[in-house]
Amino acid sequence: MNNMRQKQVQNRKRFLPAVLAIEELIRRSDDRIIIAIDGRTGAGKTTISKYLHEKFGGNLFHMDDFYLQSHQRTKERLLEVGGNVDYERFKREVLDVIERGEVVHYRPFNYHTMDFDAEFARDIPPKRLNIIEGTYCLNPYFGDPYDLRIFMDVEYDQQIENVIEREGTSELDDYIDKWIPKTDIYIERMGVQKRCDITIEFSKD
Repeated sequence: MNNMRQKQVQNRKRFLPAVLAIEELIRRSDDRIIIAIDGRTGAGKTTISKYLHEKFGGNLFHMDDFYLQSHQRTKERLLEVGGNVDYERFKREVLDVIERGEVVHYRPFNYHTMDFDAEFARDIPPKRLNIIEGTYCLNPYFGDPYDLRIFMDVEYDQQIENVIEREGTSELDDYIDKWIPKTDIYIERMGVQKRCDITIEFSKD
């Protein structure tokens, strides 16, 4: 079995609890469904969100599109637990609009250029299923708009391996010294994993 095929089989097995939970939500009623996928750095949040989006359709939103703008990156904000993203804008431009059943319009913010990707401005029509992917999407600031909460977990050694595979080694020190600890503090202080309905462990087996 080649590596791609093996990964597909592994993902189907690993993500089955989430698939079954979404199928149950879809069967249960015709209401709008909002799903949160939060968890540790390098645990597979993007991978499972793409998998579920391909399987079920609907809309997919990424917290990575809501990095802090330069003027928001104050010392106080960067010290705030869960303050690494523009959660105010995400709530105003995405979550509140989904709940009103309107077209979501937003411009992704690119942290590499520290500017909005204006050419990639998005107008996303309302759909029944909405998947919100990324660390900090379960910040209590949002209240509890979600019908299903999925936590992606990974052991530290595997986490580092995944970061290197995804990003290379040029930013590894930043991940080890800054981003992973910030995420872990957010998960612990906000009780993120405890509030989730499903936990999925990263595994290469």
